[in-house]
Amino acid sequence: MHTVDGLLAEIRDRIAAHARPDLRTPIDGLLLSRVVTPSEGPEYSLTEPLLVVMAQGGKQLLLGEQVHEYHSGQCLVVTADLPVTGHYIDVEPGAPALGMGLVLRPAAVAGLVLQARTGRLLRGWPSPPAMATADADAELLDAVARMLRLLDRPADAVVLAPLIEQEILWRLLTGPLGDTVRQIGLADSDLSQINVAIGWIRDNYAEPLRIDDLARLVGMSTSAFHRRFRTVTAMSPLQFQKRIRLQQARSKLLAHPGDVAGIGHSVGYDSPSQFNREYRRLFGSPPGQDAARLRGLAEAPGLAALA
Repeated sequence: MHTVDGLLAEIRDRIAAHARPDLRTPIDGLLLSRVVTPSEGPEYSLTEPLLVVMAQGGKQLLLGEQVHEYHSGQCLVVTADLPVTGHYIDVEPGAPALGMGLVLRPAAVAGLVLQARTGRLLRGWPSPPAMATADADAELLDAVARMLRLLDRPADAVVLAPLIEQEILWRLLTGPLGDTVRQIGLADSDLSQINVAIGWIRDNYAEPLRIDDLARLVGMSTSAFHRRFRTVTAMSPLQFQKRIRLQQARSKLLAHPGDVAGIGHSVGYDSPSQFNREYRRLFGSPPGQDAARLRGLAEAPGLAALA
C-alpha cells in the first residue's frame, strides 16, 4: 500500500494528464476536473449523486444554509440531485484545482449492501443529509489511483473498471461516509422516498407545488415529509423549487437575454416583479444585467468543475 501523499501525487498527475473540458473520460461514470482559473463569482449548479475526491486545491459548497468545504486529500459525497452554490479555493498560478468524480449508481450500491447482509449496512432509517465530506483514507485513494491507471490501458478498463468501481463503493460504505452512501441503495430509506419528490419538483418546477400531494406521492404524512425533506436537502420543498426555478431561468436567459418576462413566466412566475426580486436576491443582479454579464465573460481555458 502506498502512502497517502504518494497516492495523491499520482492521482494529481493522472488527472492533469487526462482531464478534458467536458469532464468525461472513456470510462463510464468517471469524471475528471481541472480548474485553472475559477469563474467570476459563485457557480450555481444542479448536482447528481456523485463521489468527488479532491487531489489539489479545494471547493466550498453552499446547500441551503449549510456550508460544505473539502480540500486536497478529502472527499465529498452527494446522494441526490441538489441545487448548490459553489466556488473553488486554494487555486494558484501553476496549481490548478484537480478532482476526480465517480457517478454513484443506486443499483451498484444496492448490490453491495445486499451482498454484505449485515444489519449495519441494511439499516435505512433515519436518513442523513444528502451531502457530506470526510478525509479520504489510503485504501480509497489506492482504488482511485488504480481506476485512473486504466485510462492508459483501455483494454484492461473494459474488465477491471467495474470491479474497481465496486471496490471504491465498498470503501465508501464501510468508511465514515457509509451512513450517507448506503441510503442510495435502500429502497425503503428516507432518501429513496425524498428522491421521488425531488424528481417530481425537478421535472415540474414551473407547476404549483402542493406539499400535501407530494407527501402522498411518497407515502408520508405532510409533517414527516416536510421534516425529512429538509433533513436530506437542507431546504424546505418550496425553497428547493424556487432554487430550481431560478437556476433554470438563468440557463434560459443565456440563450434569450432579451425575454426576461417570458422566461420568468416559463419557470413558474406569474409576477415579473417577484421574478426580478427573487432572481436578484439569489444571483446579485437583475436578470437582464446578469445574463449580459455572463454572455460577456470569455470562457476560461481548461475550466471544468465537479459538483
